[in-house]
Amino acid sequence: MIDVMRYHAPYMEWAKTRPTPEYDLAISNILACRVDDLPGARDAIALTGANDNGYAPLVEAIATRYGVEPACVATANGTSGANFLVYAALLGPGDDVLIERPGYDPLLAAPRLVGASTVRFDRTFEDGWALNPDRVEGAMTPRTKLIVVTRPHNPTGVAAGWEAIEAIGRIASSAGAHVLVDEVYLDVSADAARVAAVHGDPFISTSSLTKSYGLSGLRCGWTISSPQVAERIRRARDVVDGTGSIVAERWSVVAFSHLDALAARARGILARNAPLVRAFLDSRHELSAVPSVGTVVFPRLLTAPSADRFAERLMRERRTAIVPGRFFDAAGHFRLGLSGDTEALQAGLSRIGDALDAHAW
Repeated sequence: MIDVMRYHAPYMEWAKTRPTPEYDLAISNILACRVDDLPGARDAIALTGANDNGYAPLVEAIATRYGVEPACVATANGTSGANFLVYAALLGPGDDVLIERPGYDPLLAAPRLVGASTVRFDRTFEDGWALNPDRVEGAMTPRTKLIVVTRPHNPTGVAAGWEAIEAIGRIASSAGAHVLVDEVYLDVSADAARVAAVHGDPFISTSSLTKSYGLSGLRCGWTISSPQVAERIRRARDVVDGTGSIVAERWSVVAFSHLDALAARARGILARNAPLVRAFLDSRHELSAVPSVGTVVFPRLLTAPSADRFAERLMRERRTAIVPGRFFDAAGHFRLGLSGDTEALQAGLSRIGDALDAHAW
């Protein structure tokens, strides 16, 4: 019998089962688009199409957007699906995967499904959550086959400089390993840059339309890698879910034709919201946070060793949601989304302030 709890992702379970808040500051994706935000979408609906190895117009749109050959692209069910396909293609029993801490827990749970083990390296609040190649090198084992980082970092929203990414690439190459760079927040971040995979081996970039464009319902994800790795990923998909939804893939092609406008919409939302969050955090002596370039920020609650009780009471008493930091192995922090409706964000921040004033934490 399979031990389901061995593959448990506590954050995902919490996200799917938590009470519905009045003000949801736990989200990390850009405010959802409407169908009318995608001109031509209604005309693109069809229930059939050739997408055995990804719908060709979608593969070509992804390749064109990121400046790679179509052979370097493999499609997937969202970024989480893309990450899992990378694990399935490259890992086996006895292999080690290096993953950052704090980190996104599906990235930790998924390797166990293919028999691999996880080894952690730290990004610390005291260092501004910087990605430190020396810590990566110190965590390497003889069995390391994959190093996993998020760019910008989930849950902190902090950028990773290319120098650090490049250094980690050299570490991986010397060990015959790969580097998976989850870049789902990159396109709309204040630090937007070329995806890591365009720099060649050993990098694999994963992303989707979910977080940066407000199109989570399409579940349109992809990997970018060398053609050889991309082919292994396609063959892994054969035994995971076969193909994607042709309806979603047709709509995703429409989305790519409007991606610049969708990115501008997303950046407009962040341009309005990020200063509100920064001003709020600067006004609260109980909180400290490293500046974010993405859709989330990760404040530390300075007056308590854990933010759990604060998050629970905030939800129970003020119907406002944040993500407790324990889900990312950083109990003293909480993740705060800044990419939703501006008025709701303002109201939610006000309720966080009221909660901080009402109790000694």
